[in-house]
Amino acid sequence: MAFNKVAVIGAGTMGSGIAGQVANAGIDVWLLDLPSDGSAVNALAERGLQRIKDPASPGLMSNEAERFVHVGNTRDDFDQLADCDWIVEAVVERLDIKKTLYKHLDEVCRDDAIVSSNTSTIPIRLLIEDMPTSFQQRFAITHFFNPVRQMPLLELVRGEHSSAEVMHTLADFCDQQLGKGVIPCVDTPGFLGNRVGCYAIQCALQAALELGLSAQEADAIFGRPMGIPKTGVFGLYDLIGIDLMSDVAKSLVATLPPDDAFHNEATPVPLMVDMISKGHTGIKQGQGFYRRGEHGTEAVNLNTGAYEPVPHRITLPLADQAEQQGIHVLLEDEGKYGQFAWRVLSRVLSYAASLIPEVGDTPQGVDDAMKLGYNWIRGPFELIDDIGVDTFIARLETENISVPAFLRSAAGSSFYRVAANELQQRCVDGSWQALNRPTGVLRFNEKRQTMTPVNTCAVASWFDLDGIALVEFHSKANALDGDSMAILADAIETVASKSMRGLIVHNDAQHFSCGVNLAAVRAFFEADDMDGLDAFLHHFQQTVLNMAKAPFPVVAAPVGMSLGGGFEVVLQAKQVICHANSTMGLVESGVGLVPGGGGCKETLYRWIEQLGGNDHIADASWKAFMNLGYGRTCSSPILAREQAMLRPNDSFLNNRDRLLPAAMDAIASRTGQVEFVRNPLPMPGQPMFEKMCAWLEEAHAAGKLTPHNVVTATELARIVSGGDVEPGTKMSEQDVLDAERSSFLRLVSTDATRERIRTMLDVGKAVQN
Repeated sequence: MAFNKVAVIGAGTMGSGIAGQVANAGIDVWLLDLPSDGSAVNALAERGLQRIKDPASPGLMSNEAERFVHVGNTRDDFDQLADCDWIVEAVVERLDIKKTLYKHLDEVCRDDAIVSSNTSTIPIRLLIEDMPTSFQQRFAITHFFNPVRQMPLLELVRGEHSSAEVMHTLADFCDQQLGKGVIPCVDTPGFLGNRVGCYAIQCALQAALELGLSAQEADAIFGRPMGIPKTGVFGLYDLIGIDLMSDVAKSLVATLPPDDAFHNEATPVPLMVDMISKGHTGIKQGQGFYRRGEHGTEAVNLNTGAYEPVPHRITLPLADQAEQQGIHVLLEDEGKYGQFAWRVLSRVLSYAASLIPEVGDTPQGVDDAMKLGYNWIRGPFELIDDIGVDTFIARLETENISVPAFLRSAAGSSFYRVAANELQQRCVDGSWQALNRPTGVLRFNEKRQTMTPVNTCAVASWFDLDGIALVEFHSKANALDGDSMAILADAIETVASKSMRGLIVHNDAQHFSCGVNLAAVRAFFEADDMDGLDAFLHHFQQTVLNMAKAPFPVVAAPVGMSLGGGFEVVLQAKQVICHANSTMGLVESGVGLVPGGGGCKETLYRWIEQLGGNDHIADASWKAFMNLGYGRTCSSPILAREQAMLRPNDSFLNNRDRLLPAAMDAIASRTGQVEFVRNPLPMPGQPMFEKMCAWLEEAHAAGKLTPHNVVTATELARIVSGGDVEPGTKMSEQDVLDAERSSFLRLVSTDATRERIRTMLDVGKAVQN
């Protein structure tokens, strides 16, 4: 069954987000809410539409997607539901209101229309207990996570009478059209994500208070060192909303059985009760556990409740060491940070294990829920395997902590293993089975566990994937350096010399690559080694150029952010198949540099192609100047195509887990490959260069640019215009590349650029441009 028309009832944060994602899929969706008094009868739904249009956190991929959203109200537009294929209920979490709505829906909707609820707190049996069987057969819970566009988790819960066809239709649509990782869930409180995720947050909160850690200390440990987002616990409370998180915890307390371990971690915290009463509920109110003070960041003193100035980022050597060497570093520490880590992990991982078989028969669902819904790098069972099942059990027993039956069943073994060239998981009955993934879904971080790299180093590797060379970057933020380029160069050379099928550049980390490693750039200029820096830039340029000119298919399949040098790699692929939420752009001007790996050259050529050829080189030069000067980024592939960052043959998928199979298919078919034709350019020359410089001086005089902004942008102008050459002077592709390197080196020799790089690295804000 195809969905041609969808309705979402309830235009709050979740309802509007769901409607936005349906619109992103190119499907008409009606967003309804209660009618308002006066002439603005659709005010609530209109507010929901404005929420997903917010450029700070866009729920819509493009202006084009907005035309698929139709706003209305439940009084005047309820008849629109009569021909809807799917109706999503996302109203307030009150059972009486939901039940009344379902009765109206049953009267108006088609007999085959699917209805679902976005509830996360009310059991499905209670929602539809008063409804006829015919309605129950086409009803399910579809629990999305916020923000809907960005968070891939969808928990799909069936009722006693939900038909298999309805569940299959919802799973398939939400996977392929909405881009969700669909996890079938049992109708238990909190399902999977919030059941474990909220418990983990509560554990970290209570442990920090018990052990006397500051908010920053707790967030530094309960973050990247554990493979958890850097927001940690207090930062996450601020992000979600202290009041909202407290409500979720109360809901779980009310619905979980009395003997559930969650109750031990859910004791109300007087400090938080006071903060909620004062409206200090997090980012949405401008202050929570953290806020921006007059002189910088301030954090709540967890003992006194007063705000105190704190560093932008604290440095904990133990946390940095654990992030580099693994979680065992935390557990081996005997100080308060080690105690905190063990207090949290021992309870959270044991709790997750205790839920099997209540929530399912395998660890996959719990692990996927935490990775897709809470952005954990590894799920609880993967973490236990990393620690070592026997090591974990032994320490639990030493401290007289109960060992769950499913955990004990894995003694002497693990929860995951590689066998028969596939990744398998332990089942509750002791058997092993392959991970259950839909056809067309493949995560490289799982496939990698069954493979041995052909060539590898600390920052990158390449693998032979069925005759295709797959290059994976795996440094912090996937920042690129000479070693990264050496791996890519080796893969390109090997594909050619051994007649392999093609090359894919891909990883399924949070971000494809956030740029060139600025620490490596700093090392060159601190050593006064400009020749070494020039050699690095030249090698980078020639490596990606060889990728562009390769006599075999080349596909880049990026996810997350592809910025700076990372995007320069993407730009040189003959075909790009990216994730719908990809963010891309050349941002080097922000640190006083120009793109030095071919980005300026390729941006100029792309604009010439988009505008219609060399006759439009003056306009193309100006557009390249503006994009590069402002460090413009695009938050979707649709916007990127408008800005000449992607070509017509490039494409995107809503589900990131489908990128790799699509890239492999593209290598096999070769039909989407477009060769790079980079003939010499008749540069606009001195008149255009002078026009650009005049514009910069006017902007500086108006206070819009700093002096060094002008210096940086002047170098950009020199590259894309040809500088002082006569109009029409031909410059080859290599000439433009040489100009890039020269400008990069001139800028990195300035005190202002060097100071910007030092500052960014020293305050820990970035390791890449």
